[in-house]
Amino acid sequence: MSLAAGTRLGPYEIASPLGAGGMGEVYRACDAKLGREVAIKILPAQFATDRERVARFEREARTLASLNHPHIAQIYGLEQSEHTVALVMELVDGEDLSQRISRGPIALDEAIAIARQIADALDAAHGQGIVHRDLKPANVKVRDDGTVKVLDFGLAKPVEGPAATSGATITSPAMSMPGVILGTAAYMAPEQAKGRPVDKRADIWAFGCVLYEMITGRRAYAGDDISETIASILRSDPDWDGVPASIKPLLVSCLQKDPRRRLRDIGDVTLLLDRAPVDAQRSAPPSASTAVKALAAMSIVALLASSVILWRARAMSAVASPPVVRMSLRLPANSPLQLSASQPSLAVSSDGKTIAYTAAGPEGNQVWTHSLDASEPRPLEGTGGGGGPRNVFFSPDGRQIAFFSGTQLKRVPVTGGTVTVICEAPFSLGGTWTDHDEIVFTAGGSGPN
Repeated sequence: MSLAAGTRLGPYEIASPLGAGGMGEVYRACDAKLGREVAIKILPAQFATDRERVARFEREARTLASLNHPHIAQIYGLEQSEHTVALVMELVDGEDLSQRISRGPIALDEAIAIARQIADALDAAHGQGIVHRDLKPANVKVRDDGTVKVLDFGLAKPVEGPAATSGATITSPAMSMPGVILGTAAYMAPEQAKGRPVDKRADIWAFGCVLYEMITGRRAYAGDDISETIASILRSDPDWDGVPASIKPLLVSCLQKDPRRRLRDIGDVTLLLDRAPVDAQRSAPPSASTAVKALAAMSIVALLASSVILWRARAMSAVASPPVVRMSLRLPANSPLQLSASQPSLAVSSDGKTIAYTAAGPEGNQVWTHSLDASEPRPLEGTGGGGGPRNVFFSPDGRQIAFFSGTQLKRVPVTGGTVTVICEAPFSLGGTWTDHDEIVFTAGGSGPN
């Protein structure tokens, strides 16, 4: 670090160093005019006359000035003198993600909360046509209140059209000498590591690497040196051991080596993250099968009770003395019930005589029915596969069962038969079949559709 405490840069007095890297040195400083603490990033003296480095610094200032977002550190100004070029930025207290991860994996709910804020920051940058190109844990700060700030847009460049920007930007923390191309190898998309043009999908790859590292406590692609790291990126897949089943599809989509198969928009990542906590409640380790069965039994009793109470309340409005309906639900052998608090996959017909639910069966997870006059439940053929059914509900007359499977809303006769696709319903979170023969459902967690 080249500046000592007490050094003044215009109205700013250096207090202490915060860190250094290939893109500059960062200090805590005091703004004497406004009486606030700031972060000052300077080019080391040996680079202050390097036109390319100075131009990159100025480009970072303009980039930050074009972004105004709660999860991106703000820029306050650009200070230049004969021997010094400095960015004056918002001081973000708290640990960066690399420090937090060094203590071990981050709990899934906390990791998802952090990831959402990173995705929001990238979405704002991409909306302005800016690709970060150096997203990594060390460039993400997390305040004590959980607020996330994405830092260091030193390698960011505007992207114009499909050609995007050059991807040849590789380095490591130890590589900061002139002539070494800049970036961080462990978080580079394959096309970036190969020096090919990149677009916002390179940031989506880096986002996947960061989320993977938060959840597992280890890098998705690692090596003893840059060449081994790049070889891992180009040839290997991450170790999925310890990655929750609910979050793995998102990570797989982010870490596709072919950018044409990768998620194309960080907004899609946000939608999938919104579903992840719900899915996480469904997943349980095999060693906890006994506990899962017990929880499923208690859940079904509670759901049955509430459903029967609701049915009886409706019936009482029309009949003075409704019949009492009682039954026990016997699960199919070795078929744990598929339940979650926010997506109960169990329904009772309007006459209270049939129950539909989802459980493992001959076709995988599929729809089952159990009638009052039957001793055993039966699976409905053709309802398995395609992501498995969820959120079952009856038609008003009780003759049809609707359910979501994969990205589609489907229906099947309660007695079994042809399964019909009603419509596309991506990321559905639930639905109901009204008395007017209309189906109302939510998609993407954004409201009724």
